[in-house]
Amino acid sequence: MKEQGKKQKKQHFSKVKVKKSAKALKKIIKSYKGQILLLSGPSGSGKSTLLSRLLKEEKDLYFSISSTTRTPREGEKHGINYYFTSKDKFKQDIKDGNFLEWAYVHKNYYGTPLKPIIQAFAEGKIAIFDIDVQGFEIARRKFPRIITSVFVTTANKNILKTRLQNRKTDSEQSIENRLINAAVEMKCLKEYDYLLINDDLEKSYDALKSILKTMRLKTSKINLRKSLDRWINC
Repeated sequence: MKEQGKKQKKQHFSKVKVKKSAKALKKIIKSYKGQILLLSGPSGSGKSTLLSRLLKEEKDLYFSISSTTRTPREGEKHGINYYFTSKDKFKQDIKDGNFLEWAYVHKNYYGTPLKPIIQAFAEGKIAIFDIDVQGFEIARRKFPRIITSVFVTTANKNILKTRLQNRKTDSEQSIENRLINAAVEMKCLKEYDYLLINDDLEKSYDALKSILKTMRLKTSKINLRKSLDRWINC
């Protein structure tokens, strides 16, 4: 019976059409108890460093790779850091409903593809998002009950500016634009579940790992019937 149930779930996933993914995703979330750990914060706050370590050390996680129309930075690879695409292709994907959320930031499009998330939930994984405030607001409106949100930032804007300068990947004008955008994002802090001031990498990582642990203990994630039966029939 268990094997039959697994086959039925796999068949259900295989029939999902991308254009109907928003509706299909809600059904799959309910069926597979899907959850999303979502991180936002200014560029340079250390989100990528924290997530890179979390993904290496923790199991059953899926990192949602965003699509973008911006030019790859040195060392970035297609399908690993981002799905790099043209603006025409991105706009067509918007029309086709292929994104969970999308936003226009720093003169480029960014979006979260739906289909891999559906697959991750079907496999019982927690999906990890690294998206901006605009994307968070859209995702939260669509799936408010399954998102645990964390805002990561520095202790002040001067530290952020220094980090951006030390990366040596952006022009001074680009850094100023990022700082302006960061100031706008900071005003949305109260909308998030958790705030991490990333001035100590080890402490911030321990805090993030603790948040993940609490997600795994949520009753919405646990098979309550199985737990109850085990308790009664011990």
